[in-house]
Amino acid sequence: MSEPLSFEDQSTKEFVVGLAKLLDVEVEQSHNEYCFNLPDKLGSGYIKAFVFDFGVSVLEIDCLLKEDFKFELGKSMIHPLKLIFNREHTIQHKFSEQDEYREIKRLENVILASTPKNTHTFYISKDQPVCIFSLEINRKEFEEKIESFLVEMNTDLIEIFRDLNGVNEFYYKNYYSLEISKFIDEFLESEHDGFMRKVFLEGKAYEILTHQLQQYTDDLNEPDNRKILRQATIERVHEAVNIIEQEIESINNIQALAKKVGLNQNTLQQGFKQLHNSSVNEYIRNYRIDKSKELIETTSLNITEITYKVGINSRSYFSKLFKERFGLTPKQYLTKVRGSKSA
Repeated sequence: MSEPLSFEDQSTKEFVVGLAKLLDVEVEQSHNEYCFNLPDKLGSGYIKAFVFDFGVSVLEIDCLLKEDFKFELGKSMIHPLKLIFNREHTIQHKFSEQDEYREIKRLENVILASTPKNTHTFYISKDQPVCIFSLEINRKEFEEKIESFLVEMNTDLIEIFRDLNGVNEFYYKNYYSLEISKFIDEFLESEHDGFMRKVFLEGKAYEILTHQLQQYTDDLNEPDNRKILRQATIERVHEAVNIIEQEIESINNIQALAKKVGLNQNTLQQGFKQLHNSSVNEYIRNYRIDKSKELIETTSLNITEITYKVGINSRSYFSKLFKERFGLTPKQYLTKVRGSKSA
């Protein structure tokens, strides 16, 4: 790796303005927003800062680089507290005293606090889409605002926010929640203008902060007892749904399904309950009956063939489930559908 570009870690505005100057590109300013497009030689995309009151700001990086990029946020009197949400490809971070980088994978977030004697170094790989949303807080300016958040915090977080001079290092990483993902989308896709835009975006920034504090507290629980569903878990539940639909003829082991998508059974059940308002078994059973109805309507298979096709081994059980769902037995429905087609 080449030597990193270095900046004093003070504010997102100074980061954007300073990096634009080094890259010899113009910064566009609109009220409290500062943005520049990457030069063609470096890649495509943009870097943008949103500056709000009480020391709160947002840094957005959305780009595709032609070469590996490393930057160092150098020693500062007080490093901002950083809540980084990685929306795309893996990036890497380390404090200056560390030999090895830590990965921040897609859909993971980190809370970072450095010390005056320390630095942040970030490494971004070329030829990979990068999409970073970083909520940054100057804790001295935020001091008078913090009182309204104390009720949401545990002891560790109170100490971090009370650390106005940034003398303690802090590192936390986990997958961020579906709610936070939604708020980030709403922030970045806002179509408001002028004053309404600033108010809307600032409100979203505080919603993201509040939910991140709640998630941190939730993460202190054992995995099976966590109540907040992570965005990464949602994607794995969707993956489980795809497996069920593609392998409905043979799927029958929830433990194996959970293992295949990288979740424990309780988390998988929690995800299905929240997304589909059913247990995994209920979802499988309902999909089997819906699929059998579709096969009656669209194929020439007989009832026995359809029964095995949707993974049910008992024709009488299949008939019972079908009638409970549609008010007719499979044979009655087949006669109705295929009789009307031949009429």
